[in-house]
Amino acid sequence: MIRLHTSEKDYRPFRFAKCMITTIVLGLFAGSNVFGEANRESTPELKVGSKAFTESVVLGEMLCHLGREAGANVEHLAELGGTQILWNALVSGEIDAYVDYTGTIREEILAEAARKGIQVQSEEQMRQELARRGILMSAAVGFNNTYAMGMREVLAERLSIRKISDLKNHPDLEYGLSDEFRERRDGWNALAAHYGITTQNIRTMDHNLAYRGIVHDAIQVTDIYTTDAEISFYRLRVLEDDLDYFPTYHAVVLMRSDLEKRAPNAAKAFLKMEGLIDPSEMSGMTGRVRLQNQMEAFVAGDFLNNKLQMNRPLPSTSPAAQWKRVADRLFKTTMEHLFLVAVSLGLAILVAVPLGISAARSERVANVVLGVVSVIQTLPSMALLVFMIPLFGLGALPAIAALFFYSLLPIVRNTYAGLRQIPAATRESAEVLGLDQNSRLRLVELPLALPSILSGIKTAAVINVGTATIGALIGAGGYGSPILTGIRLSSISLILQGAIPAALLAILAQWGFGMLEKKLVSPGLRPPR
Repeated sequence: MIRLHTSEKDYRPFRFAKCMITTIVLGLFAGSNVFGEANRESTPELKVGSKAFTESVVLGEMLCHLGREAGANVEHLAELGGTQILWNALVSGEIDAYVDYTGTIREEILAEAARKGIQVQSEEQMRQELARRGILMSAAVGFNNTYAMGMREVLAERLSIRKISDLKNHPDLEYGLSDEFRERRDGWNALAAHYGITTQNIRTMDHNLAYRGIVHDAIQVTDIYTTDAEISFYRLRVLEDDLDYFPTYHAVVLMRSDLEKRAPNAAKAFLKMEGLIDPSEMSGMTGRVRLQNQMEAFVAGDFLNNKLQMNRPLPSTSPAAQWKRVADRLFKTTMEHLFLVAVSLGLAILVAVPLGISAARSERVANVVLGVVSVIQTLPSMALLVFMIPLFGLGALPAIAALFFYSLLPIVRNTYAGLRQIPAATRESAEVLGLDQNSRLRLVELPLALPSILSGIKTAAVINVGTATIGALIGAGGYGSPILTGIRLSSISLILQGAIPAALLAILAQWGFGMLEKKLVSPGLRPPR
């Protein structure tokens, strides 16, 4: 026999909804305090960005050290992905400065200007065109880090390959190319056409993973940066660009023009990077990070202290300090991950349950609602995340929005299914008791559908825990941060610092909702073990 709840006081789902709303509000409040720094009127608050490769991260840390030495509070949004993400973030004010390369500026950032017939070949022409967009460009940092093609020295010698032109005589070679090089205007497609290379044996992969692939002979040719420390460490041959395809890639600082008014000392300090680093010094710094496992902040600070006679405090390298950093990182990433999951899931519950109820009441509405949320679920997570950036910028908001959309399908579908599976006799009994439609929903239908609804919420929570790791690509933090850094540095320990807690959190979410089901669902309605 099914007991009908006759009062809101005894209606457990209401208490659950109130609990979820309270959790969301507290999460938003806590997130704003935990992850946002208090505004200080006298101290400029700046953000520096960097791309997802080691050299860019080291240069970003240099800008941070210089800005802090000039009295600013500087936050480093590291490993934000490719050129377009960094450039759009700079133009929109999400970040204040980052280091890019003249070849990338000419071929990618100012490509539209070139198509309109505006000359942007020289650095001065680039500087003028960027200034029209509110961006200042420094003089060259001091080294040219152009693209090149590389392969193992032993294999290149055996096949007599010394220049890029020789590759067209070996169409059977396996190529491993970074995604950005594969797509950019001065990347692979134009290079292959320029040299007449017709191979189809191409894999797209992370730039840092390509080195591991080439060492283990999973691939034979890859795109490289000429200052990469791995070139000498793995004994690679840099193939001669005999047809002069690759342009010059001088590293330069890009910063917002309003920085000269908002933080003049920091803007002036950033320009100390001009002419500061020669190619061997840059290669040495990336080698210390990637091959000697030193921290980017330590390497950058140590270089500036020696080169500019600065006195920046450096992170301690003692075992105790390293363990403390691991613990601090674990606490920080856990709080960030919980924030992303809790807020996105809470918002999804508030939206998806009413959508599921509406779908259950009308087959026409069901077709539309279930169709839309199903299509959203099929979108690749990275693509959905990128779609959110123009709307919400960088950080937690676009990640929360993407996770919210991914949470809709399981909750809507299970709410719909749970309500539709209620026996007709039960509905008729409620009508005989004189309950109106809303009362039947509140006192009969939702309690009976609650096991199915909770199952959908549990599924959405587990999905969110895993998907939230990609939020690190746009500065949202979470367990994805050590995972991305570990991939970049080929560090299994760093990858595990993100992967293991994420797996444990997913298990905890599964267990927690199981306990919640025992508390909220009447014993007679629980699914059999």
